[in-house]
Amino acid sequence: MAKNWIFRTRKDGAKDLPPYFDTLADRLGISLKLARLLWLRGLDEPAQLEEYLSPRLKYLARPDEWPGMKEAARVLAEGLRAGKKLAVWGDYDADGVTSTAIVLEVLEHHGFSGLWHLPDRREEGYGMNAAGVEALHAKGAELLLTVDCGISDGAAIARARELGMTVVVTDHHLPPEELPRANVLCNPKLGDCPCKGLAGVGVTFLLMCELNARLSEGGTPKMDMRRVLDLVALGTLADLVELEGQNRILVKNGLLIIAEAKRPGISELKAVSGFAPLATLGAGQVVFSLAPRINAAGRVASAETALALLRARTFDEAADLARELDAFNNLRRSEEERITEEALVQAEAEKDEPALVIAGEDWNQGVIGIVASRLVDKYHKPTLVLCRDGSSLKGSGRSISEFDLHGGLAACADTLEGYGGHRMAAGVRVAPSRLAEFKGKFLSVVREALGSEPVPAVQMVDDVLDFRTASDQIFLRELELMQPFGVGNPEPVFQSPPLVVKRRRLFGPQRNHVMLELEDETCGVTLQAKAWRQAEEFPADLEGRRMRLAYSPSIDMYNGAASVNVRIRDWKLL
Repeated sequence: MAKNWIFRTRKDGAKDLPPYFDTLADRLGISLKLARLLWLRGLDEPAQLEEYLSPRLKYLARPDEWPGMKEAARVLAEGLRAGKKLAVWGDYDADGVTSTAIVLEVLEHHGFSGLWHLPDRREEGYGMNAAGVEALHAKGAELLLTVDCGISDGAAIARARELGMTVVVTDHHLPPEELPRANVLCNPKLGDCPCKGLAGVGVTFLLMCELNARLSEGGTPKMDMRRVLDLVALGTLADLVELEGQNRILVKNGLLIIAEAKRPGISELKAVSGFAPLATLGAGQVVFSLAPRINAAGRVASAETALALLRARTFDEAADLARELDAFNNLRRSEEERITEEALVQAEAEKDEPALVIAGEDWNQGVIGIVASRLVDKYHKPTLVLCRDGSSLKGSGRSISEFDLHGGLAACADTLEGYGGHRMAAGVRVAPSRLAEFKGKFLSVVREALGSEPVPAVQMVDDVLDFRTASDQIFLRELELMQPFGVGNPEPVFQSPPLVVKRRRLFGPQRNHVMLELEDETCGVTLQAKAWRQAEEFPADLEGRRMRLAYSPSIDMYNGAASVNVRIRDWKLL
């Protein structure tokens, strides 16, 4: 689908860089071009810019600035000192697995052994259940700590309290109207705090920092919490939260620990992902290479394998587990490709509808969210992908910025067995006998909100950039100061001058990626640009034709030699 290119503007409507930015840029040691990029994103105070460019751990907020944090640490510390056995209830995704690993590492440092439970996605589904709580109690658990879950699990928590367990809930998901009756609730969305968008692992890390300090009062030395920042970065990036403020600080510093790869599991995970163990990775490489292998365990097998990898003590043990996760990921990929192909057939038949609601009987519920995302990328419309789950259909949905998916499902609640999520992503459950009714109502809701005409996709553009500047290593290294890129801090995208296509080449095992050799008419510089999984979008007769790119340049250190990497975001023939 053709995209509308829109140049980024400030929310306050200002168009001209303030005169004082000349002096400020000099003081910060950055170019005016970089200063303008930051200004367009709303950064215009010296303190803001300094924290953004150098997000040090000293900028992390204090425990008393987070709802329930100090009280949660107090309850846990007192329980542990009283000899109570602690159990951690996590989640089967990377956010929950990394959270669980951090808690266990802190406990072990202070001489405590902990129990844990990661639910089976297929047998138990998301969240807590009474049977699992009872099993932990039977093993001696008297303290129950939830990580990345619990805020919507009132019944399971009530059962834990009936059994005499002290329950501390740490979560980051939207709270329901009726909160669970835990002893302490620790969730950034329950009150004013420095960052409501923390991932579950971010909440866990900050709580463990406070617990670490309290347990050290008993005589054991404090654990250096910097050593678990690799897990914090991995879980935060995997959960696709906004990389602003506190999240940016955690991820930026965590990527430095991932680069060191002192943790055997991280080192071997990098190796099976095709990176050198000591390679410096960007946020995107973690999101698209490391995180899927952690998530694959919970999607197609057991999240226990991923937890074992992150807790592995030796490189030999970690290497075996990393290979196992890589095999799970390959299985996940093959399932994803099969389901995507089948889903595309249905989507093509319904491409004139304002939204897509498609279903398959034997589709793996662990990958339907990924498939929904790929369909949104292709068709730019709200999408729900459903599969059989027992006697009902379970669905995963993704949306576009113009439509509130959670609100749309709420309008159809009378046709559903259940739903949850937020504006851009949601889950749904519907009886097969009511699928047609739900689909008709949902399409009407979307049509009323968006109109009958297709909503054009938008490509945000930060500035105009020629290939001479795009290949300037000094400028490219400046752009790296803006890392990590992701939700809330997108990688800058530039509009090129007119370019001439010198060569078009397909590559990859399935020849579904494309490389274009392009010459900038304004300066004569030629660069190679790549687009992933878009080979069919670039016709074979492109050579000799003229185009403009919306693109992101970066430094490529493949094989240790620096070169310019140009990622195609969109293109237009001239």
